[in-house]
Amino acid sequence: MAFAITQTCCTDASCVAVCPVNCIHPTPDEPDFGTTDMLYVDPRTCIDCGACADACPVDAIFPVDALTEPLKSYVDINAEYYEGKALPDMDASPNFHAWGPPSFHRLIPSDLAPLDVAVVGTGPAGMYAVQDLLSHTNASVTLVDRLPVAGGLIRFGVAPDHPATKRIGEVFARFHSHPRLRLRLGVEVGRDVTADELARRHDAVIYAVGAAVARDMGIPGEDLAGSIAATTVVGWYNGHPDVLADAVDLSAERVVVVGNGNVALDVARILTADPATLAGTSIAPHALAALRSSKVREVVLLGRRGPGDAAYTRPELLALTGQDAVDLVVDAHDPRAGAAEDGKAALLRDVRRETVDWSAAPPHGRRRIVLRFHATPAAVIGDGEVRGLRLTDGVEITTGRVVRAIGHRATPLSGLPFDDDSGTIPNTGGRVRPGTYVVGWVKRGPSGGIGANRACAEETVGALLADAAAGLLNPTRGRGRRFLRR
Repeated sequence: MAFAITQTCCTDASCVAVCPVNCIHPTPDEPDFGTTDMLYVDPRTCIDCGACADACPVDAIFPVDALTEPLKSYVDINAEYYEGKALPDMDASPNFHAWGPPSFHRLIPSDLAPLDVAVVGTGPAGMYAVQDLLSHTNASVTLVDRLPVAGGLIRFGVAPDHPATKRIGEVFARFHSHPRLRLRLGVEVGRDVTADELARRHDAVIYAVGAAVARDMGIPGEDLAGSIAATTVVGWYNGHPDVLADAVDLSAERVVVVGNGNVALDVARILTADPATLAGTSIAPHALAALRSSKVREVVLLGRRGPGDAAYTRPELLALTGQDAVDLVVDAHDPRAGAAEDGKAALLRDVRRETVDWSAAPPHGRRRIVLRFHATPAAVIGDGEVRGLRLTDGVEITTGRVVRAIGHRATPLSGLPFDDDSGTIPNTGGRVRPGTYVVGWVKRGPSGGIGANRACAEETVGALLADAAAGLLNPTRGRGRRFLRR
């Protein structure tokens, strides 16, 4: 019986490395890697050894006969990826990894002294870089984060009802006690130490500061009370130190979320969830208390494009369609949203369609999530406080809360270059200049999930080591350690 990869796949390819028959794709050296929603097991060549399940850091891989009812659709999802693809030309026998000449893509002189590297940011991008440095070099690492607790996006960005996804944080946390790592929390670059000071005290500095600022919609009324960023909502229910306990007001019956990405779906799912199902998770106590007294009955997800082009992944949409206690409705205002299509759009084929009266209050009874596609906001309307959202087609949605979830961007860091158009620090393969490097969203923009940072970090660390081997770094020989003891 084959195994199947399910919803919580982080795509970091730990499973690929241990599979003895090369039945998990796309692999890091294939063009599709980093562009698919998840990785997939080929049921035709899987030998049921379970090595992938043991290696998976987020418990996303199960035998197909052990899948619970909500996850059984992943049997077909895994198989669909291989439809039309020929079996390996090995008489249907296991497709074992081919032997080849050894590849030494990191040529490091044997007499190269141990490096002293600072990594700024304890989220997945920074931790994959730390893992690479500590596991594959003899470098010492100073791990810096401006927050008083480590974890970054894993701790403060993953929804509390996705505990398996958060579990990868445990894999990263084990490096915090590594003998060659020193953890410095509550240290902010630009406030407590400058970029120049870090550069002088370390052989190299890797910045993994992410893209934490929400993009604006750029429409009138966006700054009205009751109009907030999804980053605020996510930080609120995850207990982010920067977000006040009363930052999110749940006194409105209808909340409109502008955006169709995974973050938008997370916000909709948490705001309509039965609080009892969140008790015992990592949700912040103040958020759980607020949800217990919430007046929210309906969350509307606005997507500029159609269901086939939405930014959310199939696994996250499946999680939404599989809820028992919350109704899911597609607004029937546009016939294009009802066409039966393949891929993500097909997952909505059996979802009820309804022409919604947006001037009226949400219906009483069960909470619900409404998907309205082909909808573009024109203005947030209200007199000092949100009372509605006007769309470009003239429709006005009555609402007391608007949440923008249309993406993120990084912010400039004093002492480093910044490209305002892309919201990134300009770099070539992670190299800003010899001695200064970037990884993650501040390097490539806000794209790719947790696992995409693994290959991203490998590229950046490779650039750092190449510069070290070429003698382009200024040796510090312990000055970083003296900084740690200040």
